[in-house]
Amino acid sequence: MPLATRGHTDIVDITENVESFIKNQNLKNGQLLVFINGSTAAVSTLEYEPGLLKDIPAVLEKLIPANQSYHHDATWHDGNGYAHVRSAIIGTSKMFPVVNGSLVRGTWQQIILLDFDNRPRKRTVYLTFTGE
Repeated sequence: MPLATRGHTDIVDITENVESFIKNQNLKNGQLLVFINGSTAAVSTLEYEPGLLKDIPAVLEKLIPANQSYHHDATWHDGNGYAHVRSAIIGTSKMFPVVNGSLVRGTWQQIILLDFDNRPRKRTVYLTFTGE
């Protein structure tokens, strides 16, 4: 599933894409893995609402500041060491149950892609299903 992102802790709601995949593939019961390749992005869940779309980047900036010196930056001189650390902590995949053809999630729980890199990117989200 290709996506264009803006980087800089861009948060993209991919829930509808995932649910369309389940429907189009006629998946019934099993586990769906949502995976983003690369080491400067992550997959997670949250309530996709304006407050959290501001809170998440603000908290990550306090915990893992973009303007801090990282050993990665000294090696590669690309200024995105913080993006790698954020990705490593949040993770690049999540597993979701599919029951009776429906994605199991909370009412306010959306699946999101977070892109932490310091530039826009073309990303690919991979969906892999195990089950019937």
